[in-house]
Amino acid sequence: MLEENWRQGHKMKIAILDTEGKKAKEMTTSLFEEPIREDLIFKIIEAQRIKHPYRPKQYAGMDRSASGNVLHTRHDWKTDRGRGVSRFPKKTMWRRGTQFSWVGAIIPSVKGGRRAHPPHGEIKFRKINKKELHKAILSALTYVSSADEITKKYHSLENKKIEIKLPLVVEDKILKLKSKDFFKMLKDVLGNLYGIAVQKKSTRAGIGKMRGRRYRKNAGLLLVIGKEEKMKISGIDVVNANKLKIADLADGGARLTMFTEKAIKELEEFAK
Repeated sequence: MLEENWRQGHKMKIAILDTEGKKAKEMTTSLFEEPIREDLIFKIIEAQRIKHPYRPKQYAGMDRSASGNVLHTRHDWKTDRGRGVSRFPKKTMWRRGTQFSWVGAIIPSVKGGRRAHPPHGEIKFRKINKKELHKAILSALTYVSSADEITKKYHSLENKKIEIKLPLVVEDKILKLKSKDFFKMLKDVLGNLYGIAVQKKSTRAGIGKMRGRRYRKNAGLLLVIGKEEKMKISGIDVVNANKLKIADLADGGARLTMFTEKAIKELEEFAK
């Protein structure tokens, strides 16, 4: 109750920009007044993570060019009894009649085997405290409205000053703009931030190309729209307010984010 009263008494005025990037009107909101709690933000991001980014494929280390399974029964052909070999899994390398040679396979201690204790592919659901989640989302919104935090995330902004006033809120009319006009509006609004707003795809340098990470892509701008609003455009990420996650806003640092007027009103309802 005290926290709610505090928010009602600490509302900030934010400018709403039109399709030309000029100030059209103002609105008051308490969304961006929550103190920044990076510990909470990153705790929730990790708890909501579904897959580990560097997980191995499911059958890694079990692909083998030579076939053959070692049986542990007596008096059967193709077993390890009487040959003076250990009983860990093996694969057949060569065979002449009843004679054949094995090498170790699959287990971590042999060449070409699986990794010992690798990261799991699917991460089990972790319970999140509702009050912590609520506080973390509000904190993340303040996080992305901080010019200092955005400067820390993007290396290209090092030793540069962000000239625009954050947070960025635009009229709902921008959703009807064509791609060419939309990016022209972005250029007018963002100024020196336009270079980090548009996603760029490049080929990764080094051996990572052969490990399922051939391409690199920067985060780009995140546009938060109302739950009933729609926009399909390449070059930026678009997410509805009711599907907004903390990872969208703050995974790896404060992301450059723009909100529509309707999205702000819907997020206000969540903040109550």
